[in-house]
Amino acid sequence: MPDSHDNSARPFTIFNSLTRDELSRKWQGIKQLARQALSKKKPSSVQYENKEDLKELISECINARGGDVSARIRTVELGTVYLGLSKVGRENFHNILARDFDVNAALLDQSITSLGAAVSVEDRIKAEIALKNSLIPSRVQLLKQFSSLPNGFKFLIDMRADLLSKTKEDPYICKLANDLKEILDSWFDVGLLDLTEITWDSPAALLEKLIEYEAVHEIRSWNDLRKRLDSDRLCFAFLHNKMPREPIIFVEVALVDNLSDNIQKLICREGGSSREHGANTAIFYSISNAQPGLAGISLGNFLIKTVVKKLAKEKSHLKHFATLSPVPGFRKWLDSLLADKDENVLCVQDAKAVKNQYACDNGAEKLQDLLAGDWFSDEETANFLKPILLNLCARYLLHEKKENKALDPVMNFHLTNGARIERVNWLADLSDRGMKRSYGIMVNYYYELSDIDSNHEQYISSTLIAASREVKKIFRE
Repeated sequence: MPDSHDNSARPFTIFNSLTRDELSRKWQGIKQLARQALSKKKPSSVQYENKEDLKELISECINARGGDVSARIRTVELGTVYLGLSKVGRENFHNILARDFDVNAALLDQSITSLGAAVSVEDRIKAEIALKNSLIPSRVQLLKQFSSLPNGFKFLIDMRADLLSKTKEDPYICKLANDLKEILDSWFDVGLLDLTEITWDSPAALLEKLIEYEAVHEIRSWNDLRKRLDSDRLCFAFLHNKMPREPIIFVEVALVDNLSDNIQKLICREGGSSREHGANTAIFYSISNAQPGLAGISLGNFLIKTVVKKLAKEKSHLKHFATLSPVPGFRKWLDSLLADKDENVLCVQDAKAVKNQYACDNGAEKLQDLLAGDWFSDEETANFLKPILLNLCARYLLHEKKENKALDPVMNFHLTNGARIERVNWLADLSDRGMKRSYGIMVNYYYELSDIDSNHEQYISSTLIAASREVKKIFRE
């Protein structure tokens, strides 16, 4: 494991490590100093597990008078209390912010009435401004105060991550999460992010985050990470200057010869400088959003296209840019269809083949039974199922949509970026996760530099799916 670099000369150094416990401890230190300066009693998070006390503290923070320094002191105090709350305490905090510090309904009604009564242009403009201001919840002021503190952005990102699982069931929480998104959206525009290559020589704290945040293919050890950062393995991340040790989103790239069709071989393969210089293809095999609280803020598409352009410019021997991607929704989609035991899920040819092979009356029911077992470890069964499952996967990719988008989220992501479906790979991921998500099938999405913009426009405007002839030939009606 590489040694951490010395950051003693940097401002706000105590905030460089960004785990929740570390952030809490550092805010505690600032809060204690602030309380000593104001000669007030230091509050305890335990005390504020009570809803009424917590509401009073939030109200004091939002409504109390004083200058900028006093406001920051109160905000740090409130943030430290929040970090020390139990799960129930934090839910209380969210509900109080969402409901008790929302838009002032009476003021909003008054603004609407004033706008309707406005006659002159001047009065109408004044009324419009007043209406706009009345739509801003009082809590927004507090949230913006958090963002101005060291690591306040990380605090807000993590708070929004806590809210996202409840947005569908609670409209007030949904609105609070949206307030946070608007604040974060303005600060995490792609133009404000720095593209950084992460290497084995990067700070240890940053490398630890790669291990923690890898969401597609688990990094099992420091040795595993070192292999992924070898000379023919690259990693690029977007970083924000307010969160220098926290990757926002990162992508892992393998430099190989031609398209890869198996993720285990790609990851476990030994690297080497000779392969780096002889490679003609860059395979993007993992992209991980490191900050769940930034969900809905588009960053991944810019990351891949930026890296493609960077590699094309700096490594002239690279001629092809593609992914080796999972098909995370395929098994769930297919299993739901087979559960009805309706043979129409299969084309006539495949239904007949299953019934002939296994002397059964219902091809869909038999296929469901086969897929429930360890079929892929038996070569004969796997070979029989290969054309059937590939045909179904091609149908899923090419024809299944939701709200004018590809049903599969990974496919939708790459098509939106301007890629095309290049190849469907059989038993390309034999890990437990790969079998549970897509029966081991993976896809190569190809980024043709000259076609990226046109593919993007056709997909966004008309949901036209760019696919190779090979993929189109797999599908049988």
